[in-house]
Amino acid sequence: MPGRNKLQKFAENLSFPNVYESFDPAQPKLTGLNGTELDLRGRWATEHFGNDHPITVELACGRGEYTLDLARQYPDRNFIGVDVKGARIWKGAKTALAEELDNAAFLRTRIEVISHFFAPGEVAEIWITFPDPFLKKGKENRRLTAPQFLQQYRRILRTGGPLHLKTDSRELYDWTLAQFATQPQVDIQYHDDDIYAKPLPLPELATETYYERMHKHKPITYVRFRLA
Repeated sequence: MPGRNKLQKFAENLSFPNVYESFDPAQPKLTGLNGTELDLRGRWATEHFGNDHPITVELACGRGEYTLDLARQYPDRNFIGVDVKGARIWKGAKTALAEELDNAAFLRTRIEVISHFFAPGEVAEIWITFPDPFLKKGKENRRLTAPQFLQQYRRILRTGGPLHLKTDSRELYDWTLAQFATQPQVDIQYHDDDIYAKPLPLPELATETYYERMHKHKPITYVRFRLA
């Protein structure tokens, strides 16, 4: 039954006007409503959202809690949640439609190819929320703050655009700070190993994901940085 439910969600995603997908990382192509192939690179704001508002991208968005909550808080901004799991995106997309959050959309793809879908400077801000920390030895290059991913982000972010990492993995937090300390092109602006132990530096950090609520006993860490 779980497999059948996933297939139903995948099919329903195709009928959602706020979901876009790319299935083959070797040949990244974007499809939208009913599987229609299209190209939104450089045109997300005008052609999907119908405005010229800045775009925030949430990576590893899961069920889209951050994308949805930010869209509610900031109606004058556009938000795109990105995840490879279609069943997770289904939840966020369905909620956005039910709440008529026209400034929230979702992209199902692998983050390794994210720069294929956005033009240089098209993204104003990136959030990385509770990504898989890939703690097994030899998997470090799959962490979303690894150099190969930073190269992808640099291609799509506007100059000076902030990036945010929020995670309950102390290992990922420590590893990220250590990596950034060796990279002069990374400017760490703020970091905290337990954000809820003191007043939050940003109101956006008060948003809780489904995953975060499941692991409330663990301290939540945060890093804000920019790429030169």
